[in-house]
Amino acid sequence: MNFEGKTVGFHTLGCKLNFSETSTIARLMLEKGFKKVDFGSPADVYVINTCSVTENADKECKQIVKSALQKNPEAFVAIVGCYAQLKPEQIAQIEGVDVVLGATEKFKLLNYINLSSKNESTQIQSCEINDADFFVDAYSVGDRTRSFLKVQDGCDYSCTFCTIPLARGKSRSDTIENVVENAKKIAASGVKEVVLTGVNIGDFGYGRDIDGDVKKKKNYTFLDLIKALDEVEGIERFRISSIEPNLLKDEIIEFVAQSKRFMPHFHIPLQSGNNELLKRMKRRYLRELYSDRVAKIKSLMPHCCIGVDVIVGFPGETEEQFLDTYNFINGLDVSYLHVFTYSERDNTEAIEMPNPVPVSERKRRNKMLRILSAKKLRAFYEQNIGKTSTVIFENEAKGDFMFGFTENYVKVKHAYNADLVNTAVKVTLNDFDEEGNVICKISEEIPA
Repeated sequence: MNFEGKTVGFHTLGCKLNFSETSTIARLMLEKGFKKVDFGSPADVYVINTCSVTENADKECKQIVKSALQKNPEAFVAIVGCYAQLKPEQIAQIEGVDVVLGATEKFKLLNYINLSSKNESTQIQSCEINDADFFVDAYSVGDRTRSFLKVQDGCDYSCTFCTIPLARGKSRSDTIENVVENAKKIAASGVKEVVLTGVNIGDFGYGRDIDGDVKKKKNYTFLDLIKALDEVEGIERFRISSIEPNLLKDEIIEFVAQSKRFMPHFHIPLQSGNNELLKRMKRRYLRELYSDRVAKIKSLMPHCCIGVDVIVGFPGETEEQFLDTYNFINGLDVSYLHVFTYSERDNTEAIEMPNPVPVSERKRRNKMLRILSAKKLRAFYEQNIGKTSTVIFENEAKGDFMFGFTENYVKVKHAYNADLVNTAVKVTLNDFDEEGNVICKISEEIPA
């Protein structure tokens, strides 16, 4: 089919990994003649990349489809991503959806597009998740100042609250050679900062045998990967998106501490600061290991930014156990929290667990931790006031101001100047504005 001049709009829900995959699907479509337009504009095709972690995923998906079809009632609508793999029949009930593509088919979207007319019934192309045993590389460029580079997919862990293994399959990863090649392509596009993404990136270097049954160690590790990427010219910064505490080895921390290009910034899922809950979640560590990881990082990089994922309202979580988590995090030298309110997910162990926490109580606990996060972030920012750092400014303007991030992920604000976009600039962190943003001043001795 000839797609020359046809338009496509994309909407992505969820994680950095989804953004990398949406961008790759977009490149495949642009190569075949499509023109990318804003999702809020009329388009011939709309692609919605979904997330299984999103609250009320079905309701949200319906609203997005409805919004798209208001722009063009005859548009071809494709739903891909984790929710499409988990609940294809449910999505197929949404009026106006033409095709639902599961884990193995989303990168083959072009094979399913029909622009002659809307499908009379929704076409479903999902798969048995064990069939998703191959790796498809992906990275984002053109959408943001930074690029999300996919290095790993799937997960072999069996956390009792999580559907990701059901949506993305077993753990598998790219080769170091291909990741480095993709990083070079990103550098050639002019992007200065790359975020490594995956479902469980610390598991990089493991794969499946030809039958998909036996886990086999490849002859490289995540440490080998970041050492290779540290030599890629043209990329000024690499960040590690999220890494399990049990996989964040001393050698990785030590390497980042002396790296040329890896930033002093870690995001480490905790989920709970109570050991009994960690066991019931089937996490692969106890809180003592987590505090050891934080202490190791801070001993080598006192200025390092550390983000934390935490879940509140897990089934059976008592007030005492929640306060155990609160006090544990309060005593940690971390910088910010991503707080998730537990919600029931089909086909997980947790949904069968007794003593669910009332929704109102889940919300109260979430609010307490979000307030704690704001305090942690303010304290971290205050430690950086008066220091000189390098910032890469982003293109997006908010009013008359632009924003960027320092090496250790302090978000700073400056009067908008187009010449500063995607440029590494030396700045001094001066003070806070009334909204709590860090105001910076361009260093005079170092040109932009």
